[in-house]
Amino acid sequence: MADKIILTGLELFGRHGCTEQERKYSQPFVVDAELEFDFSQAGKSDDLADTIDYVAVLADIRAIVEGTPRNLIETVAIEIAETLLNRHAKLDAVKIILRKTDPPVDEKFSGAAVEVTRRRGA
Repeated sequence: MADKIILTGLELFGRHGCTEQERKYSQPFVVDAELEFDFSQAGKSDDLADTIDYVAVLADIRAIVEGTPRNLIETVAIEIAETLLNRHAKLDAVKIILRKTDPPVDEKFSGAAVEVTRRRGA
């Protein structure tokens, strides 16, 4: 399958991490999502009902990132991927890249990221 909706740079704030500071104060996260499914029908009909509404996808991602604090960004990324597969029946596969852009470390770097891919039925 080569059809994808690609959502990039969703900036959100969450309280994920293993330290007390990370869980007490919101910190920035950036999410990219690739939604893989056949949208040939949507291309023919030009009807939102024949595709995946990315506004709904963004709302799902926001609810997770801004929701219950988790220790690991790996957990957050997996929860996003599995939630999207469960809520959007047309979705065949999803790839999530979750970036923690300002982790509380002494070293100067652009942040930490995880990438997960999940496929329906796999």
